[in-house]
Amino acid sequence: MTTALPSPPALPAAAPAPDGPRLRLVGDRPARPHVGYLVFLPDGVDPVELLTARGVRPEIHPLAPRTPPAPAPVPPPPPPVGDDGVRIDHDRRVVEVDGSELDLTYLEFGLLAHLVAHPRTVHSREALMARIWGYGHIGDGRTVDVHVARLRRKLGAPYRDRIVTVRRVGYKYVP
Repeated sequence: MTTALPSPPALPAAAPAPDGPRLRLVGDRPARPHVGYLVFLPDGVDPVELLTARGVRPEIHPLAPRTPPAPAPVPPPPPPVGDDGVRIDHDRRVVEVDGSELDLTYLEFGLLAHLVAHPRTVHSREALMARIWGYGHIGDGRTVDVHVARLRRKLGAPYRDRIVTVRRVGYKYVP
C-alpha cells in the first residue's frame, strides 16, 4: 500500500520587499562564487517566492555556459642527447652505444639519461635518489652505487669511465 503525502500549503504571493535583506553569493573569485548553504525544498515550491515571502530579495544571475579550457600545447619531444658514442632517445626510452641498443632497466635508464643530460655536473647520491627514485635518501646510498656499477658494466670498457665517481660526494658524467 502506498501512502501519498499531502502537498505543501501554497504560500501567499507577496510583493518583493524592496529594502529587505538580500541574499548574495560571495566568493573569493568572481568567476566561481562559493555557496554557503544547501537548502532542500519540496517539489513544487518556488525558491524565489519562498525567499520573498520571508522578506529576502534574492539576486539571480544566470550562469554563463562553460567553455572547456583550450588544451595546453604539447611540447615537442627532446631530441636525442648524448655525445659521439652514447645517445639517449627519450621518446623511445632507448640508449644506444656505438649504434647498438643497451638493455637497461627503468631506473638505469633514468639515471643515465639524467647524468648525460647534465654533463660535468656533480650529483650527490641524495640528489640522484630524490630525482630518479622519487624519494629522499634512505639508507647508506649503496642503491645508487649498485646502479652505477651496473651501468658501467653495460656501457662496456670504452665508455664505463665516462661515469666518474667524485669521492664522498656522488657522480658526474664526462663525455
